[in-house]
Parts: sequence; C-alpha cells; structure tokens
Amino acid sequence: MKLGLGLYRALLTAENLRFARQAGCTHIIAHLPGHFVRDGAKIITSDNADAGFGISEADDPIWTYEGLRDLKALVESEGLVLEALENFAPAHWYDVLLDGPRRDEQMAHLKRIVRDLGRLGIPTMGYCFTVAGTWGRSESPAARAGARSVGFHNPAQPPIPGGMVWNMIYDVERFNAADPADVLPPVSAEEVLRRLERFLAEMLPVAEEAGVTLAFHPDDPPLPTLRGAGRLVYHGDHFQRVLDLHPSPASAIEFCVGTISEMPGTDVYETVERYSAADKIAYVHLRNVRGKAPDYREMFIDDGDTDMLRVLRILHRNGFDGVLIPDHTPLLECDAPWHASMAHALGWMQAAMTLIEQE
Repeated sequence: MKLGLGLYRALLTAENLRFARQAGCTHIIAHLPGHFVRDGAKIITSDNADAGFGISEADDPIWTYEGLRDLKALVESEGLVLEALENFAPAHWYDVLLDGPRRDEQMAHLKRIVRDLGRLGIPTMGYCFTVAGTWGRSESPAARAGARSVGFHNPAQPPIPGGMVWNMIYDVERFNAADPADVLPPVSAEEVLRRLERFLAEMLPVAEEAGVTLAFHPDDPPLPTLRGAGRLVYHGDHFQRVLDLHPSPASAIEFCVGTISEMPGTDVYETVERYSAADKIAYVHLRNVRGKAPDYREMFIDDGDTDMLRVLRILHRNGFDGVLIPDHTPLLECDAPWHASMAHALGWMQAAMTLIEQE
C-alpha cells in the first residue's frame, strides 16, 4: 500500500508537494474542480451558500496536454508520483450529465483528456457521475475537542438552479439571473443510469486503449435522491451495478471509506472485502465519520464509527497495493490547520500501514 495526499487545484504548489513528501507520501491525487481555499489558507469542503463549490472554469489551462504535462513535471520535481486526476470539470461535461445538446462535443473533449493522461503516463481518472453532486454539508465544531468538521444534517433540499450541475456553476449568467422558474426538472435514478451507461460505452474503449483506469466515486451524501435528482451508488451493493454496465479492466472504484461508512444498511468491512478481493479498487479515500445518512459528521481518522485498522488489514490481506489518501479531515486548532490536520492523518496512516505490513 502506498501513502498519498489529495491536493485541490489551488494547493498544487511546490511548497505543498514538499510538505507531502516530508510527511512520508509517495503519490499525489490532483483534485482539479472546485474552490476549497478560504482566506488563502483554510480548506473547506462545505457549501459556499447557494454557489455550492463555486464556478467551474472551462478555459483552465491545466486541462490542456501542456497543462497536464507541466503538472506532472511539478509533482515529479518534488520526488512524488502523480497517480490520478480526480473529477472532470463540470464546465467540460455538464451536458453529458444533463443529456443536453452539447453532449457529443463534450464527450469528445473528455476523451481527449483521457488520451492525454495515457500519453503522459498518469494512470487513473477519478469521476463521480452525479447531477446534484456533493451538496448540503455544513461546518460545525463536531469533531474531537470541538475541532471544526463538516457534516450532513438532513437539510431542506431546494431544486437545482439553472446554470448549475455537480454542485458547481457552469453558466454564470444563467445562474446569476436567479429566475425561480429556471430549475432543473426532476430526473430519475433510471435516467441517470442510462446516461452513465452511454458514457461508459464510449469512454471505456478509449480508456482501455490509453491504458487509463476510470474510477467512479459513490454518491455523497449517499441518498436515493438529492435535490430532485436520482442517485446511483448509495449502498455497498450498488458498486457492482456500475461495474456490470460495461465490464472492463479499465473500470474500477474510487473507494471512499467515509462515504461507504455513511451508507445506511451497508457493512463497510464486507464492502471493503468484496471489492478489494475482486481487485476493483483503484485508490482509497480513508476518512472516518460518525452517524449515517441523512445525519452524520466527519471525524478524525482514529475517532469515528469505522475501525480503520480493520479496513487496512482487509486491504492488505487481499493484496491491495494502490494509493490511500486521507481525503479531508477535521481541522486542528492552530496557525496552519490544514497542514496540521493532514500531518496528523498521514502520520496515523503511515504508522498503521507499517504495523500491518510487519504483522
């Protein structure tokens, strides 16, 4: 098993990469969409009022071949490996998710990105096929000793406004018009599944040829519907339904232990066993929670409902040799809360992995 760190777009700097290497990491997951830096430092993963995770910028140069090449070179210059990109920009695939008029044009662009990953030797593309996205989380001092954390507490669910998908804004003018009649109509889980099936039918042959794995993330929060949009993976059994749509060596799971722990009626350890034994886990988000959807909160890695040492032992027993990252974590109270919190999580993970490998 390999220790990694996930870095959001604004955190992909030489200084933060050096921090990751100093903390013992060997690999990086680059999460490109979304704006999770507040006041230049504080990292959040809760909503920014009605704007969700902010504006998705279609012309961000990091998505070009040259931008991805330079990102890989930056990561490697600090002695690290760029293992995966995480999530397509909503501005690049909103009509793939919505089955809109620009779908085919946007699919061609996504295929170009996957081919570029293959040319550059970046092995994995994480994605989450969802209309509503990760929405509704709020911050509170809910973790140990009052550390600030995010949680989901069954908020009222307004419809998704026009110009928004995946909890990000792709059309600023339409969104800013704030027309109360301009909202996304309800969409069933069956329809979302049909769109995903069509997406995979076109993308997986490209990924196979490029030598890239497409790794899907479960729905977070794991609810059957969110803001009027059906969801696909809100129980541990649902992963198999996606894998079975188009069986392929290039189709795998972005295995988020936190989201799986939030799933009502799901045994997290059985789910880890099932998919790690099947060799369908691309990489792992290792975060802990307390509670189940629709009411849960994120905790420190050593202080939630899930026995993370047990999770790691199952992964190790089944031969998982991929990357694990802390995902996100409650914030320690100090002058550098994100760095301190990640150092805490990474230190725990490194010690646990060393222990298990020596057993």
